[in-house]
Order: sequence, then C-alpha cells, then structure tokens
Amino acid sequence: MIAHYTQAALVAENRRLAAPASVDTIPTSALQEDHVSMGGSSCRKRRTAVTNLRRSLAIEFVVAARAIEHRALEPGPGVAAAVRRLRQQVPGWGPDRWLSPELESADALLTDSSFTADVADVAGLE
Repeated sequence: MIAHYTQAALVAENRRLAAPASVDTIPTSALQEDHVSMGGSSCRKRRTAVTNLRRSLAIEFVVAARAIEHRALEPGPGVAAAVRRLRQQVPGWGPDRWLSPELESADALLTDSSFTADVADVAGLE
C-alpha cells in the first residue's frame, strides 16, 4: 500500500503542475513590467513532472514484476528481460521492508540507457 500511496501523491502533484505557469504572472513595478514569460518556472515544473512520472513508472515496474512472478505468468521476451534486469538490483518476494531503496533502484534502472537498449534488443525493437 505504501507504494500505492506514493504513486497517488506523485500523480496528484503532476495534476497540480499541469496548470500553465502563465497564470502565475502578475503586474510588477507599477504596471511597467506587466508581462513575464514565466519560462523559468515552466521549466522547473516540467522537470518535476517528468521526474514524478518516471518515479511513478518505477513503482509500476516493481509492482508489475511482482505480479508476473506471483501469477507465474510467461511474459514476452522484452518483459522477461526487463524483469530479469530489475531482479539484479531489486529483490523479489520477501518480508515487509522499507521500499524506498528498491523504488530508487528501479527509478535509476529506468534512466539507464543500457537497460532500455538491452530490453529493446531482446524484444527485437532495434
């Protein structure tokens, strides 16, 4: 459930970040500077939203891998390769434990270009 709560919080934050930064512009200097692009704020919001999305996907990845193993499903070659690679860094079943290190490892794996290249190669996408 903790992973679910974490993911719900990330999605909720992304909903808030989806509001255009332009709505935050206000007149300043006695209306001498009444138009501000808010470009810097937009970039920070986008970076945060992308990070939140990747973390949410990392949670989905960990949960999906556990579901595949729990149900003893036979995934396709690409998914099987992704789960194998995940299991090199994130253990499978076990006692209740602090999930943060596992979710951070899954998040780091999603940013590793060799991971995506390996999975794409096995799946025949390259």
